[in-house]
Amino acid sequence: MYAIVNYKGNQILVKEGETTRIPFLKDSKIGSTLNFDNVLFYDDGKKKHYGNPSIKNINFQAKIVSHERDSKVVVFKKKRRKGYQKKNGYRDQFTVVKFDKLSSTKKTSSTKKATAAKKTTAAKKTTATKKTTATKK
Repeated sequence: MYAIVNYKGNQILVKEGETTRIPFLKDSKIGSTLNFDNVLFYDDGKKKHYGNPSIKNINFQAKIVSHERDSKVVVFKKKRRKGYQKKNGYRDQFTVVKFDKLSSTKKTSSTKKATAAKKTTAAKKTTATKKTTATKK
C-alpha cells in the first residue's frame, strides 16, 4: 500500500512502515504526530483511488522521528581570466517522519447543501437585414 501526498508544494511518495523525508518543520517536536490531508493518489492493494486534484475525506497520520541536516552542497562561482572566485556552501535541513500504517481515516467535516441557481431567460432580439442590389448602367 502506498500513497502520493502533496505537502508544502512537494509530492511525497509514502509507503507503509517506511520513513520519509519532508521539508523542515521548525516548531514541531520529536514524537508528535502530523496529519497529511492533501492526498493525490492512494493504493490500498485492492483499488486505486485518485483525486481531482486531491481525494476528499482522506487523511494520513505520521509520527516525527527526527530533525536532520543533509550533506553539504558546495556552490563555486568563477569568472575566467578575471581573478574572481567565490565558494559558498550550505546544508539543507529536513524532518524524518514515519508512517506506521496507511489507513484512510475520514475527515469529520460538516457538509453544506448548495442552493440551486436561479435561471433567467434573456429575450433574444431579431434584426432584419437590408438587401441592396446594385444596378449596372
